[in-house]
Amino acid sequence: MNSALFKVLNLKKPTRVFDYIVENTSQVLPSKSAIKKAFKKKQILINGLVATTGDWLKVGDNVSYNPGEIQLQKVFPLDLEILFEDEFIAVINKPAGYSVSGNFHKTIQNALCHNLRSSNKIDALSIFRPVHRLDKLTTGILLIAKTKSAQISLGKQFELQEIPKTYYALVKGKLEGEGFFDLPIEGLSSFTEFKSLKIEKSLSYDFVSLVVLKPKTGRTHQLRIHLAQAGFPIIGDYVHDTKNVLKGKGLFLAACKLSFTHPDTSEFMTFEIPIPSKYDSLFERELRRWEKFKT
Repeated sequence: MNSALFKVLNLKKPTRVFDYIVENTSQVLPSKSAIKKAFKKKQILINGLVATTGDWLKVGDNVSYNPGEIQLQKVFPLDLEILFEDEFIAVINKPAGYSVSGNFHKTIQNALCHNLRSSNKIDALSIFRPVHRLDKLTTGILLIAKTKSAQISLGKQFELQEIPKTYYALVKGKLEGEGFFDLPIEGLSSFTEFKSLKIEKSLSYDFVSLVVLKPKTGRTHQLRIHLAQAGFPIIGDYVHDTKNVLKGKGLFLAACKLSFTHPDTSEFMTFEIPIPSKYDSLFERELRRWEKFKT
């Protein structure tokens, strides 16, 4: 959490810090017991100094809560496309080639502080938190929490499968119609809806298909595994498909649409980005090659 809980702007009567916190920070410390524990652990500060329950406040004081979260963060200066940002959340367009998080420097999480402004809310996070994951090779919409309450709310929405996500992929082969994949992954139930949008002939793969995918569960590499198991591997997926790998073009999988309920306003929000231009480029290339060598 951010160390700044609030700034005392006015006082109608002399007030001790304990009483002030009781009245003003229910989102962060929801009970008197939790507040007492925070004081006991020396997590409450006034103007940067450890406070006691009996300390009096004055106008202009900065009251802080530091739960002990690591404050230092490596900054990765990667410029990101910000689709939306307020004091609670941010929505970004994740580029391919970067892990969302992990124990190394060049991650999306380490780039967030280079791109997002700090929240002024009482439960602001000192380190912005992606609330779901995209594979390193996958591009597209990524949802970020800037406050603890937003992190909890969005986490529950994902847990209850209340955040629909839509992906687009180019796959090898002639995948027609619509349906679903439900093969388990590592012993866990997994479910993905699909619908074929476009099919073109291909010299390399016989056919190339553009499909829209809607995962109903969130298993690691779920879309890549389901399509590979069904015999329609995603182009560029060298992990689950080792035959005739297209090199230098990346993975043809993009998270292009995501909907959720805003954790503060309760507004149902939807964000959508275009299918990457490289999809059309590959279709056009495959069609040119087919016409050149097959006609």
